[in-house]
Amino acid sequence: MSKITGDVINVGLLKRVFQYVKPYKNTFVWAIVLTILLAVVAPLRPIIIGYTLDHYIFTGNYAGLLNMTLLMLFLLVLQTGLQYSHTLLTNTLGQSAVKDLRINVFNHITKLRLKYFDNTPIGQLITRTVSDLETIAEIFSEGLIMIIGDILMVIVLVGVMLARDSMLTIIVLLPVPLLIIATSIFQKAIKSAFQEIRTEVSNLNTYLQEHITGISIIQYFAREDQEYKKFVKINGRYRDANIRSNWYYSIFFPVVEIISAMSMGLLIWYGSKTILAHPLSIKPGIITEFIMYLGMLFRPIRELADKFNTLQMGMVGAERVFKVLDTNEVTENNGTLKPDKLKGSISFDKVWFA
Repeated sequence: MSKITGDVINVGLLKRVFQYVKPYKNTFVWAIVLTILLAVVAPLRPIIIGYTLDHYIFTGNYAGLLNMTLLMLFLLVLQTGLQYSHTLLTNTLGQSAVKDLRINVFNHITKLRLKYFDNTPIGQLITRTVSDLETIAEIFSEGLIMIIGDILMVIVLVGVMLARDSMLTIIVLLPVPLLIIATSIFQKAIKSAFQEIRTEVSNLNTYLQEHITGISIIQYFAREDQEYKKFVKINGRYRDANIRSNWYYSIFFPVVEIISAMSMGLLIWYGSKTILAHPLSIKPGIITEFIMYLGMLFRPIRELADKFNTLQMGMVGAERVFKVLDTNEVTENNGTLKPDKLKGSISFDKVWFA
C-alpha cells in the first residue's frame, strides 16, 4: 500500500507526469493564460458596482446607471466565457495526458511475466489503470492549475483592497489567521481520510474481481455465506472511510462560515463607525465593494485545503502508476531465428496429451 508523504508536491513525480503533457503544450499554456486572466478580471465587478453606487445611483444619474449596467453585463459574459474555456481546457489537458499514460500502462502490463500476476491481485491493477489514473487527471482539472489560480486571485484581491482602503483591509482581514489555522488542521485530517478511501477502494476492487472471476470455485465449495460476510466487512470499511471524510467537511465548512461572519461583522462595525464619525471618509460604494471582496476572498482560501489534497492524491496515484511502469518483470525476446518466409501451416508430429 502506498503511503502519503509529507510533501504536497513530489517534484520527481510531477516531472514524469508532465512528460505526458508535452504533446499538449499549447493547451497547457492557454490554461495558464486563462488562469491569470480570471484572477485579474475578478476584482473588476466589485469596483464597477461600488463606483456605480457612489456616482450614479446616489446622484440619480439614470443614463450613467444604464451604461454601467451594460458594462457589468459585458463583464459577466466575459467572466463566464473565460471560466468555461478554463474549465474545458484544464479537463481536456488532464484527460488527454491520462489517455496516453493509460495506453502506456496497459501496454506495459500486457508484457509482464505471468509470475507477476501470480503475486499481484488483478483488482489492484484495475485500480491502477482506472481510479489512480483519474486522480492524476485531477492534478490538472482541480489540483495544480486551480491552486495557482486561487493563490493568484487572493494576492490580486488583497492588493486591490489595500489600494482601495488600507485600514479597512487590515481590519476585515484580522480573522484570516484563524482561517489559515483551521484550513491547516482540516488539510491534515482530510489527507488521512482520503488515503484510507483510496486504500479501501483498491481492496474492494481486488475482492470483487477475484471473487466474481472465481465464482464457480466459491459455489463448488459452498462458500457463499462466508465470502458474503467478508464482503460486508470490506464494504463497511469503505463506508466508514467516506463517513469520516464527510464528518471533517461538516466541521470545517461551518467554522469557515463563522470566521467569514467575523470579518463581515468587523467590516460593518468599522465602516459604520467611521461613516458616523466622518461621513465623507468612507463612501458607501467602498463598503459594498468590500462585502463582495470578502466573499470572493474566503472562497479560494476555504477551497485550497481541498485542492491541496486533490493534488496530493494525484501524487499518490502517480506514484502507484509509475511503480507499475517501473516493474521490470518482462520476458525479453532474445530469439535469433529470423525465417525468410513463413508458410503459415502447423503440423503436430509425435505430440500427445496425457
